[in-house]
Amino acid sequence: MSVAIIFQNKDPEPWQKALKKRLPNTSIEIYPHIEDKKAIDFAICWKPQKNVLAQFPNIKTIQSVGASIEHITNTQIIDESTTITRIVDEQLSNDMYEFLLTIIMAELKNTKSYATQQRQKKWEQQPYKSIHSTTISILGLGKIGGFVAEEFAQIGFKVNGWSNSEKNISKVKSYYGENQFGAFLESSDFLINLLPLTDQTKGILNMTTFEKMPNHAFLINVGRGEHLVEDDLIEALNHSKLSGAFLDVFREEPLPQSHPFWNHDNIQITPHVASLTNVETAAEQVVENYNRFLQNKPLLNIISLKKGY
Repeated sequence: MSVAIIFQNKDPEPWQKALKKRLPNTSIEIYPHIEDKKAIDFAICWKPQKNVLAQFPNIKTIQSVGASIEHITNTQIIDESTTITRIVDEQLSNDMYEFLLTIIMAELKNTKSYATQQRQKKWEQQPYKSIHSTTISILGLGKIGGFVAEEFAQIGFKVNGWSNSEKNISKVKSYYGENQFGAFLESSDFLINLLPLTDQTKGILNMTTFEKMPNHAFLINVGRGEHLVEDDLIEALNHSKLSGAFLDVFREEPLPQSHPFWNHDNIQITPHVASLTNVETAAEQVVENYNRFLQNKPLLNIISLKKGY
């Protein structure tokens, strides 16, 4: 039995070091330097190359090192007998909340505008908004989305959430299903996307969605790049159907230098940093799952291939 680390766009060596410290008697190899591919039964993945797992005929468990799994399910042919698990970390949820709070407060208090004015040596006071008069609408009320929604509500924001099924979260108004989607959008000052990527949610951030929102609404996408129809966002911004957008995730990462998002005045960009996995704490979960796997016990944080999350 051996473990393979199969990463793309992430340094595998800190993970190998953390896992070897906790599993000193286990062979932990980094792809493509695998001595015996038939011996690999447990794979640890981040954005693996397309169909790379087909090289390993005896894999029984695939562990994502992040909260998402579509970077695996969308690029690999997965046998129904294979188990896929993901990382669920309270720190990830808290980091996401702090990141989103930073963006929203900067927009409410005009810090981006004042930075521009400083470069222009321009002294001009602007009106600002307050927490209690601001509505945040959150797409997706899973573990991270539900935590974020509750935290925003606790400090005084008006918070709406939308999901497949009705949720009961303190001080958060729950909308669910296709029939309630329009009502969910219509009072949004900020729309935050935290949905998982499925066939149903792909492209959900489109012109039809934007037209149901107030013209002053601001979009924040920290879900997946494939949720966003990019041309629709540019058109919505150019025609003042949205006031601005903050994007942390993209269809292609790193974002190509020729991409129009880079130079759009009303789009802000960060390089997929909203909520970064901590190697040490995540390694503990991976080791726990690997030991459970060896003992034929139920694994932690298994995802449903049918649902896609």
